[in-house]
Amino acid sequence: MTTPPFDPQLLDRLAEVAVRTGLNLQPGQDLVLTAPVGALPLVRRVAAAAYRAGAGLVSPILSDDGVTLARFDNAGDDSFDRAPGWLYQGMAAAYENGAARMAISADDPMLLADVDPAKVARAGKANSIAYKPALSKISNFDINWSIVSYPSAGWAKRMFPDLAEDEAVARLANAIFAASRVTNDDPVAAWAAHNAALRTRTQWLNGQRFSALHFTGPGADLTVGLADDHEWHGGASEAKNGVVCNPNIPTEEVFTTPHAARTEGYVRATKPLAHQGSLIEDIEVRFEAGRIVEAKASRGEAVLLKLLDTDEGARRLGEVALVPHSSPISQSGLLFYNTLFDENAACHIALGQCYSKCFLNGADLSEDEVTAKGGNSSMIHVDWMIGGADTDIDGILPDGSTVPVFRKGEWAS
Repeated sequence: MTTPPFDPQLLDRLAEVAVRTGLNLQPGQDLVLTAPVGALPLVRRVAAAAYRAGAGLVSPILSDDGVTLARFDNAGDDSFDRAPGWLYQGMAAAYENGAARMAISADDPMLLADVDPAKVARAGKANSIAYKPALSKISNFDINWSIVSYPSAGWAKRMFPDLAEDEAVARLANAIFAASRVTNDDPVAAWAAHNAALRTRTQWLNGQRFSALHFTGPGADLTVGLADDHEWHGGASEAKNGVVCNPNIPTEEVFTTPHAARTEGYVRATKPLAHQGSLIEDIEVRFEAGRIVEAKASRGEAVLLKLLDTDEGARRLGEVALVPHSSPISQSGLLFYNTLFDENAACHIALGQCYSKCFLNGADLSEDEVTAKGGNSSMIHVDWMIGGADTDIDGILPDGSTVPVFRKGEWAS
């Protein structure tokens, strides 16, 4: 086995953080673990850490870049309207029976860049439809779940194409370890302190009860109406099963649910969006009554438009998130081509499905009640970045008065 070009002790720490802080896996709880085969060193460490934490059964589900490309290169046309619904139904059943969910992200983000985008879009839509029974358990926060990342060679070479493979992997590994706070001597304690800081922000925002947020900056004059009885979250949160977990490792955001019909104005992306193997650059959109009515991009526009046509909810917002420009991921200056990292470098919005947990007493709300309060429904949830060093944000109170939230990309207080 080839020795990886980074400190394996930091990978051990990442596995422990993933299980103890990310999942907060409970004794006797099963774990459904998805990952590409290139992340096996971390898969094995997570499995070991999970069993040490008392896991009942760890069930890995592995994907492979070569198999993925084989489909697009060789499959018949009808293949791209199919998806393994049986697998997702099984995953949903596991979650219903109390299993936790962990995803390890390590895919080459531009793997499908040279594939027919129409086939990619069809396959993505079929997968979204089939995955919804399992995804709903995650988006509704029924279970404790988490995502962490592994520095695969394919991903590293996309980020650092001018470096030798080992150098590229080492540099990506260092960035992942730093952002995931495992370079600290006690990463679990570092995460506890970070979660406390994010909780302070959410408590302030929840106390304000803003009806909307107004974003201004280069290419932006956007008013995002907030859902009725919305609630801000960030860092560690309690799932409906009573387990407090950190869904995203890393995370720098605080976020809530917009009202599906109350976003107005225009905004321009401040970072590219890597989506299903395509890079979409310079996104510009305009909203009316909550819906995107105009959209363009300097690169990947066809992919963007197909994404927006996924379903009725794809042109409406399911999330708005605040991240200061001074976040460690932003200050790294790196574009990760991976939403888990890039969304934590800037304020962002997400097209599509909302999180039902982002409501007061969200755990007790039905889907119809979430919709009535303004929550959006869709087969997609795609985040893209709209914040930067020149972003100002004002909170709009129900009486129309305003409170500074961000000035020049930083918290105003």
